[in-house]
Amino acid sequence: MPVSAHIDTFATERLPPREQWPQFLFELPSLQFPEQLNCASRLLDDAVHEGHAGRPALMCGERTVSYGDLLADANRIANVLVRQMGVIPGNRVLLRGPNNPTLVAAWLAVMKVGAIAVTTMPMLRARELEVIVERAEISHALCDARLCEELNSTIAALRQQVDKGHLLRSVMFYGDGELEQAMQAQLPQFGNVDTTAEDVCLLAFTSGTTGVPKATMHFHRDVMVMAEVVGQGLLGLGPEDSCVGSPPLGFTFGLGALLVFPLHARASSILIEQPSPQALLEAAERHHATCMLTAPTQYRAMLPLLQGRSLPSLRQCVSAGEPLPRSTWERWHEATGIRLIDGIGATEMIHIFIAASGEQIRPGATGKPLPGYTACVLGDDDTPLPRGSSGRLAVKGPTGCRYLDDPRQRSYVINGWNITGDRYRVDDDGYFWFEARADDMIISSGYNIAGPEVESALLAHPAVRECAVVGAPDESRGFIVKAFVVAAGDCEAGPALIKELQDFVKQTIAPYKYPRAIEFVDALPKTTTGKVQRHVLRQREQATT
Repeated sequence: MPVSAHIDTFATERLPPREQWPQFLFELPSLQFPEQLNCASRLLDDAVHEGHAGRPALMCGERTVSYGDLLADANRIANVLVRQMGVIPGNRVLLRGPNNPTLVAAWLAVMKVGAIAVTTMPMLRARELEVIVERAEISHALCDARLCEELNSTIAALRQQVDKGHLLRSVMFYGDGELEQAMQAQLPQFGNVDTTAEDVCLLAFTSGTTGVPKATMHFHRDVMVMAEVVGQGLLGLGPEDSCVGSPPLGFTFGLGALLVFPLHARASSILIEQPSPQALLEAAERHHATCMLTAPTQYRAMLPLLQGRSLPSLRQCVSAGEPLPRSTWERWHEATGIRLIDGIGATEMIHIFIAASGEQIRPGATGKPLPGYTACVLGDDDTPLPRGSSGRLAVKGPTGCRYLDDPRQRSYVINGWNITGDRYRVDDDGYFWFEARADDMIISSGYNIAGPEVESALLAHPAVRECAVVGAPDESRGFIVKAFVVAAGDCEAGPALIKELQDFVKQTIAPYKYPRAIEFVDALPKTTTGKVQRHVLRQREQATT
């Protein structure tokens, strides 16, 4: 076994025991990576050495960044991390910012220095950031200056606690000149740390059904696996391609779609800081995008905006992040002639593992396991069911779940299978058809939202005595967050209070998690032991649509 390059062994020491890992499959020739592997070298340094220095790597608004310039920026940031901020291999580095060239360069720099990237969504609030920082014991941060308020609030909260002074001890902002000035004093060369294929390079947080964040641990090898299996195998990207999309780089969906896949293919990535449907289409048209990757909600929202717009370069579109309704697939195909690629992935698996492309697509079905993966549905006894059956989706392949020091590892991995929390049906031809989520996770517009977390935010308001949050079917978003609220005392349960509660939640947790629908009730359905029966509320919502 090669010796880890990590001097800070925090992550290595918190990997689950090997016997709790899923079974990994590495039969494909393309997945035979060397023991020493730094994914930044493969994605960026090698691209320049191959002669792509002058080619466009990133396009963002008016700005185009070549592969050569991106390498120089990433190297300068790497030098800042090491020489000025004191980062050592294995340290966790918090990255915060919208999708733009600086965030891409910063992520690559973290890889180069052998540290571990913890990229968060821009909308997270201080309370949420504090949990992530504490959970991952994050020591350093690079943050867009426009997001300074929440991070500074996080730092202030940590400084009030005697045992948290070592967290976020070195923070640098960009966009206001601080990081940029520091970069000017550094050389554009950097010798990448010789990490191993199994050194952790990425902590990706996912809420789970309880609202308590889980950190999934991914290796340098995992990053390259998704590049080979999805970027090359499924999408067949090449140097003449350009990828555009909406998912933040804080999602592994976005990390793959807009950083890993295009750089690995020596293609271009089109970055949009605020990817509204209008902005997504404008960027695709302006930069001649060939591949679009976003959630079903965005495709539905873009449909009425297609008229009069020319997208002749667009050859494939990928939908992921939430189930793709067949009606959306059909309407997009009718409007564009493009057969949407539906894909299911998971933060635990790093990216898509079931999909289909081209003529292999069956509208309404997700697809089949991608090369390197195998999947089935399990019965109540945790054994695989025959084709034609419905059950819990289980998958194994070259990537899989490794939670950071979390007992939930035992429930996600069963008998070597990764259990995703989805219910699927497998037809006689081996196609997988989504049926429902098997837990309390609400998937709305591509975002995973834990109902209990929204409940916790609502219960902090004095007008809420009790509440329960479920997903309610919605034509445009797939599902929306709906709250059933028992009002406290003499509070007037009406439109004014609904708006007040919605605004309160937006200020407490990330705004996209707020309940778009609130219904006041006299009481919540409960068991004889007093547990709220959320399934009763979910069934009622399903019946009314």
